[in-house]
Amino acid sequence: MGQTDSQFKAFIRFIVSALNEVRKEKDEEKRNKKLDEILANLNETLKD
Repeated sequence: MGQTDSQFKAFIRFIVSALNEVRKEKDEEKRNKKLDEILANLNETLKD
């Protein structure tokens, strides 16, 4: 099943928002943990 343009744009907005939150994180360990979570979520999305 495919996505509509609106659904795809919403997904991209989610990623941009998550990455902006990571950018704000000053603590390197927390920043790396957040990046790992984003990457894990993206990898799970690819499996679906």
